[in-house]
Amino acid sequence: MKKKIILFVLIIAIAFSHVSATMIALKKGDIGDDVKKVQTRLKQWGYYNGAVDGIYGSSTQAAVKLFQKRNGLTADGICGSKTAKAIGITLSVSGGGGSSLPSSSDNVYLLARAIYAEARGEPYTGQVAVAAVILNRVASSQFPNTISGVIYQKNAFSSVNDGQINLTPSDTAIKAAKDALNGWDPCNGALYFYNPKTSTSQWIFTRTVIAKIGRHNFAV
Repeated sequence: MKKKIILFVLIIAIAFSHVSATMIALKKGDIGDDVKKVQTRLKQWGYYNGAVDGIYGSSTQAAVKLFQKRNGLTADGICGSKTAKAIGITLSVSGGGGSSLPSSSDNVYLLARAIYAEARGEPYTGQVAVAAVILNRVASSQFPNTISGVIYQKNAFSSVNDGQINLTPSDTAIKAAKDALNGWDPCNGALYFYNPKTSTSQWIFTRTVIAKIGRHNFAV
């Protein structure tokens, strides 16, 4: 019995040491309360000018890089243990990378930001369709399996590259996000959308168009 207890204690100790050694690090695409902590501090000190929304986007990454550069840290835009300590916050073990278990409101707001950045000015059905494309990618084995992962996948959306993803979404975009999350898919399962008049990608024109809404073609 004593041997079993000792073995159990050793297992717990090893597991705890592994968690401690594997320090949480925040990076672009993560969401959650820890991201808000970073944004709040950096905003107080003038490094960050965006909304304290808990979404680790391009502007948050740039603010972290600037803070790191000015404080003698590796300027990689990732908020690991050293950067968190310098900022004066403690990252939670359970919520560091937030994107694995985002709340419903986190998903709605991030999706709304993508809609607003990519499809503001489009008819309402077209805005819902853009959100549906993102959700269809989440469900597809070809893409990351989270909303934040899809949106922040490298070069997936021009609005992430140019920073428009950080604009405050309209009420219409938020409503469109909710409708898409509730199952409305006006694009019939499309995985891509593009404006045929402005797109510079020749590859996108090889995809099969299955719907046309507003100025966007929706394709698979």
